[in-house]
Amino acid sequence: MKKTLSIIALSIIGFGLVSCKKETTETTNSAGVNADSTAAPTQDSLTAPAVSGDSAAAAPVSTQPTTSIALSESNFDFGKIKKGDKVNHVYEITNTGKNPLVISEVKPGCGCTAPEFTKDPILPGKKGQITLSFDSSSFDAGMVNKYADVFANVEKAPIKLTFTANIQ
Repeated sequence: MKKTLSIIALSIIGFGLVSCKKETTETTNSAGVNADSTAAPTQDSLTAPAVSGDSAAAAPVSTQPTTSIALSESNFDFGKIKKGDKVNHVYEITNTGKNPLVISEVKPGCGCTAPEFTKDPILPGKKGQITLSFDSSSFDAGMVNKYADVFANVEKAPIKLTFTANIQ
């Protein structure tokens, strides 16, 4: 009986991780819990790093001293793109604190988004980059809203980067 329940549970979780098709909006509240969720947040969800969307594993917690940052922007609009287009955008991040900024991970909310980011520590006053690449081939025409969570040694991690696209 336990084996059957385990297989069913893994199948349900696995199914949720596979598909990006028809996924057009994703919202989370300030505790990192899906807005349409009816469960109240637990103390763990308020203190642990938020796990976004369909992520199966928690992101690493930074052991580095915290610093502060400034983003050139946190939201970008690709405007109208054709179905099948692969587009990317570079978000610039500036270390405005006194300690080196270490980006430990960038977790996109969907497999249609691929991140690249500055892996070396970003010294105070210096800039780094986070690039989000979006593949629109699995989406129908219409508006798409996507995000990626940036885990770094900042006080309010994760940092949410978002983008929109109008697929024609």
